[in-house]
Amino acid sequence: MRFNFNIEEDTTPNNNNGDKLKQEININNNNNSHNNKITKLKKERQLRSPNSSSSSTRKDEVRWVPLQDHPVFSAVDGGESSSTCRFPTNLMAWDGASRIYFWDSELACVHRISVRLGDPEPNSVTAAYPSKVLEADIDLGFVVNKISINKNGSALLLGSSAGIHIFFLYGRNSVKDNSIICRTVPVGNAVYQQSNSAIRILQVGWHPYSETHLAVLSSDSVFRIFDWSSDFDLPEQEYYLQPVEPGRSRSASSIRPVDFSFGRDHLWDRFSVFILFSDGSVYTLCPVAPFGSCYLWESIQEIYSDAQTFGQKSDDPIAFSNSSMAISWLEATFPELNQQESEASHLSTVEARLFVVIDSSISLQGPLGKVYRGKEDDPGFRGAECSGRAVSFLYNSVRKDSILVTAWSSGQLQIDALADEVQPLWNSGNPPRLSFDSRDRILGFAMICESVGGQLSVVRLDQPLDYCDWSGHPPPLLRLAIVDLALPTGKVGDSTISMYIDPLIPERIYCLHDGGVDSIVLHFLPFTDQASIKGEMMKTPSVHPAISTSCLGSAASSSPLCGFVVLSDSFGFSWIAGVTSTRECIVLEMKTLNTLLPRVVDTDSKPLESGGGDKITPDIISRELLVGPKAVMVPHGSNLRSVSADSIEGRSTLHHYFKLFHENYVEYAHKVHFALEHHGPHVKKIIDNLHTRLSEAQQKLLNAEKKQPQVDDRMRRAIERHESLEQRLLQLRRLPGIHKKPLTEAEREFKADLDSFADGELDALHSSIEALNGRLRKYTISHKSKVLNTSSKKKTFGDTKLDHLKASLEQLSIVNSENSKKLILVESALKDLAI
Repeated sequence: MRFNFNIEEDTTPNNNNGDKLKQEININNNNNSHNNKITKLKKERQLRSPNSSSSSTRKDEVRWVPLQDHPVFSAVDGGESSSTCRFPTNLMAWDGASRIYFWDSELACVHRISVRLGDPEPNSVTAAYPSKVLEADIDLGFVVNKISINKNGSALLLGSSAGIHIFFLYGRNSVKDNSIICRTVPVGNAVYQQSNSAIRILQVGWHPYSETHLAVLSSDSVFRIFDWSSDFDLPEQEYYLQPVEPGRSRSASSIRPVDFSFGRDHLWDRFSVFILFSDGSVYTLCPVAPFGSCYLWESIQEIYSDAQTFGQKSDDPIAFSNSSMAISWLEATFPELNQQESEASHLSTVEARLFVVIDSSISLQGPLGKVYRGKEDDPGFRGAECSGRAVSFLYNSVRKDSILVTAWSSGQLQIDALADEVQPLWNSGNPPRLSFDSRDRILGFAMICESVGGQLSVVRLDQPLDYCDWSGHPPPLLRLAIVDLALPTGKVGDSTISMYIDPLIPERIYCLHDGGVDSIVLHFLPFTDQASIKGEMMKTPSVHPAISTSCLGSAASSSPLCGFVVLSDSFGFSWIAGVTSTRECIVLEMKTLNTLLPRVVDTDSKPLESGGGDKITPDIISRELLVGPKAVMVPHGSNLRSVSADSIEGRSTLHHYFKLFHENYVEYAHKVHFALEHHGPHVKKIIDNLHTRLSEAQQKLLNAEKKQPQVDDRMRRAIERHESLEQRLLQLRRLPGIHKKPLTEAEREFKADLDSFADGELDALHSSIEALNGRLRKYTISHKSKVLNTSSKKKTFGDTKLDHLKASLEQLSIVNSENSKKLILVESALKDLAI
């Protein structure tokens, strides 16, 4: 299917301003009750807050309290849960320095909290009380699900699936009732108007290299980039995603986008956008550079020299053509490359100039394949090894590696690494549509991004990897790991998972889900660790639960997080802070030292003996006593027979022998006697213990003899039960319909298609029908306005054109009715299968 789009000009007459004013008055009247409720909640909050009476008189007094004890995060009963909304929820933001922003859903305001990291204790986070209250100067008209701050901390993004607003933190502000009223402007009203619910916002985020550009992915498969510094309503860049080749068909879930992520500081990744579809396939748009975005001059020079070195010297004409277009785009987007080295030597950053290739559109590269490991694997697309549908996506640049993490609704994370470099690619012959101002200057463009068919780039691990071949093939993926988060019971299959990168340790990823927060650390990076771990096995990632919000694994009693930020200071300390749906704040210090070292278990070392246990039983008699007395050394001298006992020499000799006898034998006898007396009670204790154990063993034998008949009876009954079950099994095998043939391959494929319909296809069909209805309403409104204009201008259109328009409307209505009938048939078939 090919997307047809038109950039319509505003042909509404000036008298529509009165109708718009009436609509605004009606909206204000309808929201009076909501505003009164918010005012009442504010008064109650002020009465409940401590020192509310003295806060107005002593505004300069600030108390510093732990962040988790701040009065803003006072617990409430029955907090709102956002589990039913698939839009990612995060009501907290950090400016990277000293301020945390929290969106209060009850009061519809922003709390600006000043924080001190590591003060007064190195591992503590304190917050200033009272905090500043910021309010919007207009009514938003939707429930805010996500807030995000831009690069320089001057604007806050307020988003949901129904709309987007920019909340300016500085500038033209006013003060009312101790609250700062900030200027708030809606973004993309011409596209995401609140009255038209056909187009839903799937994901929104700031561009990492710009302070004024934000990107939006919507349900109509269009990726848009807005620049609020020039225009709030119309996008600067529009990319109509068409992953299916013309003339081919795929399932509706495979062409339904889910999430996107910008590339980071790695060659062409900084100009790339990675888009995830619900079947798990990943596509890439490159190059994408907002007008006025800033980049490092060294990085631009690096990719420029890379294109000249590897692309222009290639013998392949396709590689030469692709590198030539990339060089031309770089020279036009960054004209500093054409300057001399002396003039550009002082540059540190450069801005992207306004440039669009007139005769070509950016190619939608993908789906990204897999690395071919050998003969046992088939080259081609990587199959979805995780169950469920893809729900979120994260790009992470860690030194030399580009990591892609895909989260699935079953609670599994698929971690891959790019096995080759991302390079720009265009589709020639498909020109974009440009919009100009009154001075013929380009304001923006819109283009259809189609995937290029052909042979996939297959990379073998046992073959040398060409660094940059510029062949136009999408880079393959190297599978690193699949992590199962083991989500609580009742949340698997319908989980909303968000992922965040640790600013201090890029190898650590925080995964936010309905059960809490998990910390995932990557211990293996294929290109970064290539030189240091040759011959070693690939280390698997380690998963550690950081915060658990579920009680005993029950999903019913869980209180999911509605806000999450990662804090870090310049001294290497890191914290995570989260707010539950019941307004309870959790602050946890995360260790940064030895985080990347995997746990090593020493199997050779013996366990230490515990001091509180029983002492080792000493020997009954020492080895020294068992050896016996020492041998008596008889002194060599005169012959004892020639010496008489009464002589002095004889007496001296007898005295010497008596001394030797006493020192050896008498003392040995005393030692033996003492040892026997000392160990007698111990030996008696051992004998008594053995007698007790013998009596216990005899008692157990008697009990076993008594229970033996019961065991025999149970064995007999089990055998009889087994025989009865065998007879019942034989009878069941004789029933009709048992010997049915198994499903054929085609029937299994059809059943798998019906299961996919139950998961994602129905949502895709619903969104398609809603989009058609929205386009039909928009077309009828524009047609009526054109009819009124033509009647005032004496009917400038002919009857033939009016007939053609009527026929087109009739065809649209017929297509819409046919789609509705098909949807009803599919739902009825699914109900029959469920029965």
